[in-house]
Amino acid sequence: MRDYYGKIKAFYLRISAVKKSISEEERLDMLSGANGRKKNRLDAKQLRTSMAVMLMLVMLTMLGACSAGNAKAETGKITVYTSFYTMYDFTVKIGGDKVNVINMVPPGMEPHDWEPSPRDIAGLSKASLFIYSGAGMEGWVEKVLQSISNETLVAVETSKGIPLEKSEHADERGENGDEEEGFHESHDYDPHVWLNPMYAKIQMKAIKDGLVRVDPENSRYYEENYNYYAEKLDELEGKYREAAASFSRKEIVVSHAAYEYLCSTYGLKQIAIEGLASGSEPTASKKAEIIDFIAEHDVKVIFFDGLSSSKVADTVAEETGVRTAILNPLEGLSEEDLKAGRDYFSVMEENLEALSDALR
Repeated sequence: MRDYYGKIKAFYLRISAVKKSISEEERLDMLSGANGRKKNRLDAKQLRTSMAVMLMLVMLTMLGACSAGNAKAETGKITVYTSFYTMYDFTVKIGGDKVNVINMVPPGMEPHDWEPSPRDIAGLSKASLFIYSGAGMEGWVEKVLQSISNETLVAVETSKGIPLEKSEHADERGENGDEEEGFHESHDYDPHVWLNPMYAKIQMKAIKDGLVRVDPENSRYYEENYNYYAEKLDELEGKYREAAASFSRKEIVVSHAAYEYLCSTYGLKQIAIEGLASGSEPTASKKAEIIDFIAEHDVKVIFFDGLSSSKVADTVAEETGVRTAILNPLEGLSEEDLKAGRDYFSVMEENLEALSDALR
């Protein structure tokens, strides 16, 4: 922080020097009485104004860059922005009472349909740390980060290093003939890596490392929190593996293809009515294919995500005589869910119960 104040002081000194130089020129003009100096005096005045404006803009940029540091000095907490619910939940767990975490996507909002407003971007530009998943989940991130002038902002892509899986449904087209895609870009790979508890642990570690980087004085606190939740993730993974070994069925019919990592980890196969992003109508041929599959494999349940519309799942369920149930991909939770204290672990436990009920 002293460096910033030192630079600001230096700017003021430069402004004073410019003013002093111009004032001296004006004084010489007055002494000489030369009419030909009138234009030069005007040029000097314009120069003085331009220099002052330019230097003040630079100062404002520097102040914006160090505002996150000032916030920590005032509250004792660093400000962290997260791209959607699961990143928010993981960050709150690791950061605890040392961080002020702001989730950019409102409760109940499907993140594929969301884009940041100018206000969101302005808030992000003042943060110390930005946590996002990557792997195509947030198509807006790259452009937004390029537009932010805060060079001290640390951005952490938590899925970095995780082997991505190409979804079988990535290239499917909806009823309107358009490629299935998220809000900004098509998904070549399934971005829902956190549904594999071991990949969720990698993401939590990336968050922990990011927190340690921007707030090293609390590194031990972050390490302890990470170790605690890493153990919980190991326990969760063990429950899934044990349950999956007892499943008599291996195929699940889902509203949209968000479960590639969950399925591949535990020997399951998802049959999706829609593609990676929900909200599109399946083609007539695709719908017929799903109906035939349900009848052939005696499927009892069609899963939908619980956040977006269940219209497509309900329609197929009515035509086939099966029921629907929620298999939550943890893209977001409703305000009611949050007030009830639901989180990643409780939802993953509920998902396991739903799978066990459908597949045993």
